Amino acid sequence: MTLADRPALPFARPNLLDLAPLYEVLRREAPITPVTTPAGDPAWLATRYAEVRELLGDKRFGRSHPEPERASRISTAAVQDGPTGDYASEATDHARMRRLLTPAFSAKRMRRLSEHVQELVDTYVDAMVADHDRAPDGVVDLHAHLAFPLPVAVICQLLGVPETDGEHFRALSDRMATFSGEDAQVAREEFGRYMAGLAAAKRAEPGEDVISDLVRAQAEDESFGYPEMVRLCVGLLFAGHETTVNRIGLGTLFLLSNPEQWQALVADPEGRVDAVIEEIMRLGAPGDLGLLRYAHSDVEIGGVRIERGDAVILSVNSVNSVNSANRDADVFADAEAFDPDRAERGHVGFGHGPHFCIGASLARTELRAVFATLARRLPDLRPAVGLDELDVRTDHITGGVRSLPVRW
Repeated sequence: MTLADRPALPFARPNLLDLAPLYEVLRREAPITPVTTPAGDPAWLATRYAEVRELLGDKRFGRSHPEPERASRISTAAVQDGPTGDYASEATDHARMRRLLTPAFSAKRMRRLSEHVQELVDTYVDAMVADHDRAPDGVVDLHAHLAFPLPVAVICQLLGVPETDGEHFRALSDRMATFSGEDAQVAREEFGRYMAGLAAAKRAEPGEDVISDLVRAQAEDESFGYPEMVRLCVGLLFAGHETTVNRIGLGTLFLLSNPEQWQALVADPEGRVDAVIEEIMRLGAPGDLGLLRYAHSDVEIGGVRIERGDAVILSVNSVNSVNSANRDADVFADAEAFDPDRAERGHVGFGHGPHFCIGASLARTELRAVFATLARRLPDLRPAVGLDELDVRTDHITGGVRSLPVRW
């Protein structure tokens, strides 16, 4: 099959909450199918739950590539665009990464961070209410007031980024994730220089944060250099910031598009919020691409032969994907429905296997504070525009909206 004959990503979708109808067809007829990436390169697309879950846990697939210069690329952004890491040492490097980052998500740090997150949410909601009361039409932007600033503030504290650098940090993040080619790569280089400077400051005055942890690790292991540190921080930035921004926006839209579920949460915020979060993670699909992996050996799966070096895009709800796997009707009853009361809890929204999202507890902490607080304080919350009127980011690796007008 030539590139011209392959379906080209991204597939057209009816709105931000629904997937392209083609995904249902592919799950049923060709769960692993050849596609062309937005960068114009060949890849395999995995859409069905069974194959996606298997691939997530298969050690024959990785983020690195045996010949990086020949690897297919997924986009022109500077994040999740192509291979990362060293092919010869990926497994060892990944184990070290998990070991280094585990303390950042310890129960102690999460408890302390939880209190801070709730304080931030209350502060942002206070400001949103004040602006609502002043607005002549009673419309405010939930994205600008809450969904965007909260994850930025939280990830900055976790990494040890000074609060005064938050806007600069956010701008670099946005530029790296935009399909802007050269500028995205320039932003990646600027981010590397910024992180190197921050690491130098932490070396002189360490704190209880991720950058300080990594600086201490560098002092003990000369093989752990700045490039790997920057790569870890980029991963944390997007796992802990961009994705949570979008989950807050999508979660709000799912709830407000299903008034009975919103009212059920309003009636029992603390009792229902955890189930609501898991359903948001199952259904949420802000971007139009997927997780990128490369075959490290020839593999037979889903009736096709994937050859060493081939790119595989996993359609699962993590970072930037359309999340076809979590809408598989063979696994989830009434799979397209937003139903926090569903019996099935096996979604792969945080991944699976050795690459299960290390920041899952952080995401849940933030989402729990956001939706329980909104339900308690703004029970009459409702959208101010229809789904087709939202300003959706189509030039960004994680998608999402640029604004989310609401009223109450």
